[in-house]
Amino acid sequence: MRRFHSPDVDLETYVPEDARDVEVLVQIIAGPSGKPGEESFDVVVCTPHRLLRLVDEQGPLVGRHHLVVPEWDWPLIRLFLTHAVEGPEAPTWPDLASTLGRLGRWEFEDYRQ
Repeated sequence: MRRFHSPDVDLETYVPEDARDVEVLVQIIAGPSGKPGEESFDVVVCTPHRLLRLVDEQGPLVGRHHLVVPEWDWPLIRLFLTHAVEGPEAPTWPDLASTLGRLGRWEFEDYRQ
């Protein structure tokens, strides 16, 4: 785990108008422990209320790479994501990145050589 980033908001200072109606793209920047390099994993953090609103407005929604939370609470979300990233182990970085890709869209998810 290296850091978190969002192109949508400043994660450390963001205070939504309604903490129960939120949708924020969070980029998890991670890399192999003790080695250079990092890759991003994108997860949309959203609330059930926002999902219902989106479905009402746009119709069916595929929920891949979404983290659903009851309300926006960055310290708790950050803790959850940190544990989710630092918990799994794998013999190689590509193996671990593939596992992390189940949480957030790995930047090389569809890459083919």
